[in-house]
Amino acid sequence: MQGSILTDLLLPLAIGIVMLGLGLSLTIEDFRRVARYPLAVGFGLFLQVLLLPLAAFAIAIGLKLSADHAVGLMLLAAAPGGATANIYSHLARGDVALNITLTAVNSLLCLFTLPIALDLSLAYFLDAEHYVPPPHRKVIEVGAIILIPVALGMLIRARAERFAIHAERPIKIFSILVLAMLIAGAIYIERKALLPSLVAVGGACLAFNLVSMLAGYLAPLALRLPKGQAVAIAMEIGIHNAALAIFIALNVLRNPAAAVVPGIYSLIMYVTASAFAVWLVRRNAALRPA
Repeated sequence: MQGSILTDLLLPLAIGIVMLGLGLSLTIEDFRRVARYPLAVGFGLFLQVLLLPLAAFAIAIGLKLSADHAVGLMLLAAAPGGATANIYSHLARGDVALNITLTAVNSLLCLFTLPIALDLSLAYFLDAEHYVPPPHRKVIEVGAIILIPVALGMLIRARAERFAIHAERPIKIFSILVLAMLIAGAIYIERKALLPSLVAVGGACLAFNLVSMLAGYLAPLALRLPKGQAVAIAMEIGIHNAALAIFIALNVLRNPAAAVVPGIYSLIMYVTASAFAVWLVRRNAALRPA
């Protein structure tokens, strides 16, 4: 009963509020900005859509994760960037406008890429006897839960910009609290297997997070993109929408073990993102001429 309330009522409501907050921060200009930063946006999306799932697959195979945990890691890799990535990017002196653009584009793109990645992951990691394709109705529901609140938030921003600007920060803070609630709910459901799961997937989550952030920062610098854009891409692909991954694992797949992976990852990613932001700020201060 508790699991049913969490998966059927609280999770969709929570995701809707998180996505509404994202919509309040978006304007049509954020999508038009793609033409201004074609290389940065294109490379950020390339890392998010192609490199991260490959890295997650390699980590899952290399660390011999269980089938459920491997699917959870692949689901996390396919999820778009988290709405709090722009906060960390701002703290680390990144290009926040690029963050917002990447989040906007990837949130729409994931409607097509996430079901593909999920379907391939289920087919590979779960044998044919246990493999159940994700229900199309549920996939449509996920799309609606993403698109409708985002569109509503953007409409509010367009019609009442001052209200949207004032509401954006409280809703972002609430989104963090919602994420904590989702993690707590997933952990509660899987509480008997929590310690074994933490031991089993903690290293994989940390490895995936470090690969994501390092690739997101170093690869753009190798392409001679501005440092601010490299910081933005690193935060965007290092901070995933774990709430969405948890929702899909519990509500679509009905797989609490898979939900543990994004739950643990979300705890790790905020620690590493904070450490990375502090390191960047101190490094920039040290390099600044006296």
